[in-house]
Amino acid sequence: MDWEAYDPPSTLVVPENPVKRAKYPFIDVHNHQFSMPTQDLSKTVAEMDKLNMAVMVNLSGRGRGSDEHLIQSLENVNENAPNRFIVFTNIDISAINEKNWTDNTVKQIEKDVERGAKGLKIYKSQTMALVDGERISIDDERIDPVWAKCGELGIPVLIHAADPAPFWQPHDENNERWLELKVRPRRKRSDTDPAPWQTIIDEQHHVFEKHPNTTFINAHMGWYANDLGKMAELMDKYPNMYGEIGAVIAELGRQPRFANAFLTKYQDRVMFGKDSWNPEEYYTYFRVLETADEYFPYYKRYHAFWRMYGLDLSDEVLRKLYYKNALKIIPGIDKSLFPED
Repeated sequence: MDWEAYDPPSTLVVPENPVKRAKYPFIDVHNHQFSMPTQDLSKTVAEMDKLNMAVMVNLSGRGRGSDEHLIQSLENVNENAPNRFIVFTNIDISAINEKNWTDNTVKQIEKDVERGAKGLKIYKSQTMALVDGERISIDDERIDPVWAKCGELGIPVLIHAADPAPFWQPHDENNERWLELKVRPRRKRSDTDPAPWQTIIDEQHHVFEKHPNTTFINAHMGWYANDLGKMAELMDKYPNMYGEIGAVIAELGRQPRFANAFLTKYQDRVMFGKDSWNPEEYYTYFRVLETADEYFPYYKRYHAFWRMYGLDLSDEVLRKLYYKNALKIIPGIDKSLFPED
């Protein structure tokens, strides 16, 4: 047996309270449905109902960049599930060197919002983009009017910068993501590929600072879910920045007391997100957030070899995390889907 396969069932006997349905209806602010133009939404809605997911935000409204993809996505939603999906638009940074890119992109945002888009998603590839052989930083001044326009239109920007910091660190016995980088070697980076991790993250923060009138959702808790003290500093420094917990539940679930204190203190600024659509994986999120269970497994061992602990969040914090905070900053969500307090 290869030692990497060592993962014995625990002999620890403790109370178990698996959760397959969220306690409150929730909004998943970080999801991707790339086939939305032709997708049978009724099947997706049926799975959402089982989870108690009231609304899913599809961040990939323009697919690979076409108007038609966005138009058809919105038409499918409006005709078949008008109150269950919110669609964000996207921009094309690979064309930033083209003449009139800034003006054309601002006009595109305006048009997409007229069509029904409710926000803008920035992909991680766009925070590390190489265009004509040179790296484009996400705080490039040519993008500033785009951020400003989103603020003017009242739509949030969900921005994913970089990846976890260990992807940039030496792949050795001191790297907590050693196993993940072994089984997913394409995730490994260096300080020149395309820039140091901290540089990319700082550029993102510079955008938050330059545009205080625009609301930003920092995807994956800005990769600081493993350093909530630092995340707290950012929350205090950038009042226009929100967080979402997509793909970082494993970080929160190994520090239950500290994570509970953080989410309680910043209960008005963090939202539920998942990132990938696999209904059974939501069970771990619910169990971490809602229960006081101890020492239960995460669903991807290569991602997190450690065990999870429940945060046992209060009902008020859960309501805000599940739906109240998203209702505050994402326009167009049907509020009748959620309980009145």
